[in-house]
This record gives sequence, structure tokens and C-alpha cells, in this order.
Amino acid sequence: MLRPAVAALALMALGGCATMSAETVAPVMAKPAPAPSVPKVYQWLGSAEAAAISRQSYGALTRYVLDRVEARRKGQPIEGAVLTDGATLEAPRWADCGSKPAAIVLDMDETAILNSGANYDSARRGDPPYDPARWDTWEEASPAFVDPVPGSVEALAALRAAGVTPIFISNRQTRFAAQAAQALAAAGLGPAAQGETMFLRDAGAASGKDPRRAAVSARFCVIAMGGDQLGDFSDLFNAKGLAPAARRALAALPSVSARWGQGWFLMPNPAYGPGDAGTLEQVFPDHRWPGPEESAR
Repeated sequence: MLRPAVAALALMALGGCATMSAETVAPVMAKPAPAPSVPKVYQWLGSAEAAAISRQSYGALTRYVLDRVEARRKGQPIEGAVLTDGATLEAPRWADCGSKPAAIVLDMDETAILNSGANYDSARRGDPPYDPARWDTWEEASPAFVDPVPGSVEALAALRAAGVTPIFISNRQTRFAAQAAQALAAAGLGPAAQGETMFLRDAGAASGKDPRRAAVSARFCVIAMGGDQLGDFSDLFNAKGLAPAARRALAALPSVSARWGQGWFLMPNPAYGPGDAGTLEQVFPDHRWPGPEESAR
């Protein structure tokens, strides 16, 4: 009489065990790791707004240079965009063009090319401090992981067609000159040859570019220059000890402020450079609103 009941209980027990076994061995689906947040500087550098500003700058550069080329063709004298040796920002003197062949001078990184691969690497790691060894590896091994700055390809094509030579002055290292030329070619901005149309920095040399600009200006009529920081136009903007407000004042001097958009063309780069500096008090020397909480006291 007990056997049917025992059998039923056994079946129930087995069913429970089967259910427990299935629950026990069922794979637990791991939640995907949240995507790393992108630092705002890289979001902005890759934004439509940054691309539009770059196109705007390159469009203005192209129009300015072609206008100067036409003026020269008509016999009008034109002045260069490079400060002569001994000139100051308060009393600028510009290199004479004479009959020298026309050229423009451009910085490379974030002016002519976007280091998209290196910027991705920095962004995914949370934008850590600059690592020179990591950058050396980037320069040497990753010349194809770049994009042209928006507007640069069209601008350089139009200027070359008008007989204007693009020349690149960069603080990339001369030992990686072949890779730098490959990066420019990968972005559609080449050709470039070290010591002819590309001037990189020798190992151990200072980062200032004035001596290289002077060397180029001695051979060419440099009608315009483009860069992503003020040191791409004159080392005087990067004098040691200058607070942000002092650099801003230098850029606004009447003697040089007319150069912005008229021979000097700036590209957007919030990610690195001398402009990325200053304490809270230095960046905001005036108009320090205390906020609604403190204002109400």
C-alpha cells in the first residue's frame, strides 16, 4: 500500500532535483561593462562644431593666400607672415617676400592631421598625463592611424594648384621623419620631405620653432601660417612665466591682433598645449560670481 505513495514522493523529489540542477547549472549572463566615459576635450575635438571651425579656418586661409598670390601676380608687393629676427610682438617686423616662391607653414598635429588613434588611446584610459615613451611608440609605429583636419585636404590641393608650397614644421622627432611623412600621406596631405618641406625637431633640441621658421622664410615667401597653439606663430607667446591673462593680452595686442585671420590661422585643440594651463584664480581673474547661495547672504 505504501509503494505508490513512496514512488510519487520519489518522483516529486527527482523533479525538484532536476529543477534545482537546471537552475544551478544555467549560465549566469554577465552584465556588459559600462562603456568608458569620453573626456570632454576629446568629445569636443571630434565634434561637428570643431570640424566646422577647422573648415572655416582652412577656408579663410585659402582665400587669403590666393588673394595674396593674385596681388603678387599683378606686381603688388606683399609681406610675409613670419616675424623677423629681433622683432617683438609689441613692435613686429615681417620677413620680406621679394621674389621668393610662395609657401604656407603648418603645424602637423591637430593642425594638419588629427591623431585619432592616439586620442582614442588617451580617451579610453581616462586622459592620463602625457607619457613621452608612449608618444614615441605612437610616432614610430602608427603613422596610418590619423585623419586629416577637416578642410585641410581641399585647402592644400587648391594652394598647390596655385603654385603655393605647403611646409610642415612640427615637434615630432627627426628620427621618425619617415613615419611623419607617411602620416601626412595617409591623411591625404603629402608629399613631405624632411629638410625640404617638413622640418621636425632634433633629439635634445628646444621645442621652439622660430629658428626653423626663419630658415624656411629665408627661402620662401611665407604668406600664411596655421597652427593649434600660439607657439605655432611665434615663440614669444610661450615665454616662461606668462600667466594665462598675460598670454591672452599678448594675443590681443593691436600690433599683432590684426594677423588673426590675415596671415595667422588658428585651429581648435582643447586637448593639450600651453593654453591648457592656469589656476582657478588665473583663469578667472575677474567677475567671480559667488553663486546664488552666497549672493543671498
